[in-house]
Amino acid sequence: MADLGKDYAANGSDPKNIQDLTTFVQNLLQQMQDKFQVMSDQIITRIDDMGNRIDDLEKNIADLMTQAGVEDGRV
Repeated sequence: MADLGKDYAANGSDPKNIQDLTTFVQNLLQQMQDKFQVMSDQIITRIDDMGNRIDDLEKNIADLMTQAGVEDGRV
């Protein structure tokens, strides 16, 4: 019976350590997920900005070609 009490005491402390570790890991994973989400949002914003700049560049090139009297990209 004395051994059973020791096992219970040892097992009783393990869940607390496991619970603390689980909480720590969950918090760490949540922080990582939050950081990845922020990075993902920044990347998507930059890609959208790049797409808008490419559209503007294509329009400016078309306008310049029209002003130069070039049609359909032929010289």
